[in-house]
Amino acid sequence: MRIIPQTRPFSNRSNTVTPLKGLALLALTACVMAASPALAHTGEGMTGGFLSGLLHPIFGWDHVVAMVAVGLWGAVLGSPAIWILPITFPLVMALGAALGIAGIPVPFIEAGIALSGVVLGLLVLFLVRAPVVVAGVLVAFFAVFHGYAHGTELPTAANPFAYAIGFVIATGLLHGVGIGLGALNGLAWGKPAIRVGGAIIALVGTAFLTGIA
Repeated sequence: MRIIPQTRPFSNRSNTVTPLKGLALLALTACVMAASPALAHTGEGMTGGFLSGLLHPIFGWDHVVAMVAVGLWGAVLGSPAIWILPITFPLVMALGAALGIAGIPVPFIEAGIALSGVVLGLLVLFLVRAPVVVAGVLVAFFAVFHGYAHGTELPTAANPFAYAIGFVIATGLLHGVGIGLGALNGLAWGKPAIRVGGAIIALVGTAFLTGIA
């Protein structure tokens, strides 16, 4: 008779975002985002294209709330969604940007961007625990609209590749903000705070969808 040694169950503690880690992530993201405007003097060439791309998502609240919501919803869902969603969104967004730069028509861009805030905000508000595949497909769908908008607004003199790198990094930072906020879930008052955040995101998306914002 073969004796099969018992193994210790896998622990996913390394994938857990604690409140302390979340605050550190928020602080790092805030420092990078605060320093970016001081560096952006031109939209020309490699450097200017990168900075233009870096700042483009940050200065549009319709982009900001949706991208924060992606990270926040990923944190609510936990592993593996906490890293799958923030990876899926920028990758698909880059493809959407390529469509925009190429001038390939995609309908309802502004409505799709605004709707992403509404839907993702509601998912956070009600702490919806969707399967990771469903969550990934939904996030990828909305990413196309955000990416297309970035692509169509490429500055004339900017380097497209540098511009794309810039907005992908900015998107990752905004996802990081959402993940950091998701760390509040470990606190006694964290879950209600997260739900309030989801409600705010949904309201901002609604404002853009209805033309108020």
